[in-house]
Amino acid sequence: MSTTPRADEPLRPSGSLARSVQLLRAFRLEQTRPDVFYGLLARDSVRELGNFVDLRGKTVLDVGGGPGYFADAFRAAGARYGAIDADAGELAAVAEPGPETVIGSGMQLPLADSCLDVAYSSNVLEHVPQPRTMAEEMLRVTRPGGTVFLSWTTWFSFWGGHETAPWHFLGGRYAADRYARKEGKRPKNDFGRSLFATHAGDMLDWARTQTEAEVVAAYPRYHPRWAHWMARVPGAREFAVWNMVIVLRKH
Repeated sequence: MSTTPRADEPLRPSGSLARSVQLLRAFRLEQTRPDVFYGLLARDSVRELGNFVDLRGKTVLDVGGGPGYFADAFRAAGARYGAIDADAGELAAVAEPGPETVIGSGMQLPLADSCLDVAYSSNVLEHVPQPRTMAEEMLRVTRPGGTVFLSWTTWFSFWGGHETAPWHFLGGRYAADRYARKEGKRPKNDFGRSLFATHAGDMLDWARTQTEAEVVAAYPRYHPRWAHWMARVPGAREFAVWNMVIVLRKH
């Protein structure tokens, strides 16, 4: 019997080791079978976000929404969903972008202040050169009482270099150049162009100094609940946390 995950397979219990294994198995298919990885991740993300906010009737902006795998999952939860992405090709990778999608930069959101209930971003922060600026923009467009959910791959984790890992431990540029020599093309996640070193400690420092919002959670996204303590250990968390989550609530 095949052990390859399916996009529609039942989610394992939240916070369980079985869930962690399920998502990490799917992660191997990010580039070869994005429908499997992002389909599972979208449903799991909605469930995770549901721990902090009731999505029914809420206006949600997905910053870096890409090809739209998350739209169905958010709408199924009763949310009014919109997405923004800087890459028109990404938005059209699965189907023609709908009227709820906008081409724009996460570092300069084309939205008014305090206009959303939820600003959400999954695996995008490491792809912008100024991650704090993007986080501040997400906080700006969220209305008082609203929620900001940030999730990204930490640079010093094993997968920090994405397809160039584990060579990114010897330097991001070295890893990208090595990939180009071996594969005959630049990596999709090209250090200094579409991939940047984004650290858990730096973003936690940013979050904790915000006067307009409070941190309600910070934990490793793919770890079982009993391993969430790793996010509280400075230094070690940069290597032990594969993907970091920070959730803020605006005052």
